Amino acid sequence: MKNIGNMLKEAQKLQTRMQEMQQQLADTEMEGQAGGGMVTATLNGKGEMRRIKIDKALVDPEDVETLEDLVVAATNAAKAKIEAYVQAEMGKITGGLPLPPGMKLPF
Repeated sequence: MKNIGNMLKEAQKLQTRMQEMQQQLADTEMEGQAGGGMVTATLNGKGEMRRIKIDKALVDPEDVETLEDLVVAATNAAKAKIEAYVQAEMGKITGGLPLPPGMKLPF
């Protein structure tokens, strides 16, 4: 019984740390760039886009496709940074224990 009590306490601590991490992720922002910095996408730690900046020199009505590609590339770069950050933070919380395949926390 003593082990079960300790396990429950540890589970509660983990739940509290997860809630704190979720709030921290909402407040964390990462930027991704493309086109040599001509397009910058900013996402929060939950993957929600906060801002996009586009250099005016890229705005060409005859070449919308390039602009679209750069926006996608900048967004993907920011998303990759967020995913790496979340993985590192989760490693701190779980003590380096790997999560089961397909389990992505906190979302």
